[in-house]
Amino acid sequence: MSRLFTLVELLERQTRIDGNYPTFIRGLTLYRHAKPSPPTSIVYEPALCVVAQGSKRVMLGDREYRYDAARYLLVAADVPATARIVAATAQSPYLALKLILNPLEVGEVVAQLGPRHRPSPASGALAVSALDPALLDSVIRLVELLDSPQDAQVLAPLVRREITYRLLVGPEGQRLRQIISGNDQGQRITHALRWLKSHYVEPLRVESLAKQAGMSPSGLHRHFKAVTALSPMQYQKHLRLQEARRLMLGEALDAAEASFKVGYESPTQFSREYRRLFGAPPRRDIETLRHEQAPAAVVSTGLYGGSMS
Repeated sequence: MSRLFTLVELLERQTRIDGNYPTFIRGLTLYRHAKPSPPTSIVYEPALCVVAQGSKRVMLGDREYRYDAARYLLVAADVPATARIVAATAQSPYLALKLILNPLEVGEVVAQLGPRHRPSPASGALAVSALDPALLDSVIRLVELLDSPQDAQVLAPLVRREITYRLLVGPEGQRLRQIISGNDQGQRITHALRWLKSHYVEPLRVESLAKQAGMSPSGLHRHFKAVTALSPMQYQKHLRLQEARRLMLGEALDAAEASFKVGYESPTQFSREYRRLFGAPPRRDIETLRHEQAPAAVVSTGLYGGSMS
């Protein structure tokens, strides 16, 4: 437990006010929030999310994932989800970090590890697992390097690699192997996810996407939903609506402008689907968000930005 206190102290020192703190260490972002947050739609990238203090809930489709100081969240594919901080106070703020996982690094470590026994395939892009002492120690050493930029140039890549190793030999290692760098099916779904993220504005034909991924339409649908809890069409819809929300909130576009920009032809359809996902029509939702939004150290931008780890 004392090592966890060490992480709390490190994050307290690095984050003086509420907000998100990208760091000079590649892929590492720190977070501090003094109160629970409303549900926020984000697009996760493959990442390790660790909470030092407080707790968080993530919804992927109808699946719920809760994690806190005892459990980490592993994200093993690009997925849209809804997240909210559920435990945070001014006295005990939510303190967390996110480390983006590099597929090339994962692949290199997998190659070094060689073939391993393969239990039943892991399904789903997200998983919550116990934060074991070895993984916690690696995370602490990475955060400690923020105090030593010169050391970090040499040591941060080595510690990142160690964290990748700890994840791969841990209880969720098969999930990481399968979805990021593992079997052929996982690679094909990863390709489909990345293609959709790059082409979400375009009309989607599942047959064409299946061909892109080298799968049958039925096989794509089945494996895609196992990973993301969404069909390809639902996944594209979530990407479009989340980007439209960002455009209205961050760039002051009105609903019609945002809907056309993300690929909708009908503002009416856009408003209907927007309300279904976010619980309010576009204008009212944006007004509520602006009213609730507290000043942050950093404002995330772009489709792949997230307000919370």
